[in-house]
Amino acid sequence: MDPKKLYVVIPNWNGADRIRLCLDSLKDQTQPHQVVVVDNGSVDDSISIIQTDYPESVLIKQDKNYGFTGGVNRGIQKALNSDAEYVALLNNDAVADKDWLKELLDTLQKNPEVGVVTSKICDKDKTHLDSTGDIYTVWGLPFPRGRGEDYSDNYDKNDEIFAGSGGASMYRLQIFKDIGMFDQDFFAYYEDVDVGFRAQLAGWKAAYAPKALVYHEIGATSGPLKGFTTYQTMKNLPWLMWKNVPWALMPRVFPRFTLAYLSFALSAISRGQVWPVFKGVLVSTVLWPKKMMQRHGIQSHRKVTVSYINSIITHDLPPNAHKLRSLRTAWWKLTGKAA
Repeated sequence: MDPKKLYVVIPNWNGADRIRLCLDSLKDQTQPHQVVVVDNGSVDDSISIIQTDYPESVLIKQDKNYGFTGGVNRGIQKALNSDAEYVALLNNDAVADKDWLKELLDTLQKNPEVGVVTSKICDKDKTHLDSTGDIYTVWGLPFPRGRGEDYSDNYDKNDEIFAGSGGASMYRLQIFKDIGMFDQDFFAYYEDVDVGFRAQLAGWKAAYAPKALVYHEIGATSGPLKGFTTYQTMKNLPWLMWKNVPWALMPRVFPRFTLAYLSFALSAISRGQVWPVFKGVLVSTVLWPKKMMQRHGIQSHRKVTVSYINSIITHDLPPNAHKLRSLRTAWWKLTGKAA
């Protein structure tokens, strides 16, 4: 296949200490491709490293940090303008196995109904899993399947999945023509589930390719940013629900989500993260009308039934939601029935 038909987009922000490993792994790929690095206003040596050592890569320089969403959207648009057919996204703190692109592309080419295929992502030491695809639950909480579990063959089947991880997935570019780009208001966190949900609503399926291996330095970019995860979670989680969950499912999802959202907020406040919680709720609320307008467009073009969406979301809590599980158990004991 012509390498210009497959683009790999890497968003970068001050990644000088890890971008080499990422780009070296792409040099070794068995599947021809074109690399695009979108730099989000780095102030370290990232740009000089890319320009000097990886001249075959296309470098797009932005004037400031537009987040994961603002970075990948520039790269995806470049692929669209170049008449490519596929685009893969890869975090700058990830290293891909040599057959990564080949395995993802094979899955898409063999399954025309699949619009996104995701990877088996583990930590850099290959001891624990980071993600084998994203799940959305009836509690309005997404989670990466397998995260934190010991590395094993438990997820070695080619499964359908709810959504692909933005850190290491491949998309048909037709998806973005159908549903639009990543929502830049998300900046980072859950933006990949939002795209996956919108794609499912538009009739596309998502798949998991267990032989597409990626090794991820978990939290290398966002970990040092105090309160960042809390702010993005409080801001983005409500948008994910309001934009995508069909009205017929809201009586099941919204009460559970409200409890989970409050629980998360109180937990963060107890850790001293008052400002990230307040700011996240404020921004989420201020932009709520915009998200409801977006919802109208998404839902009016829905091509699948509510029962289908109900069948592909998980009717349970995320595995790591220990406090909510305790609350649910107490509720069951009090009422004598399932919540």
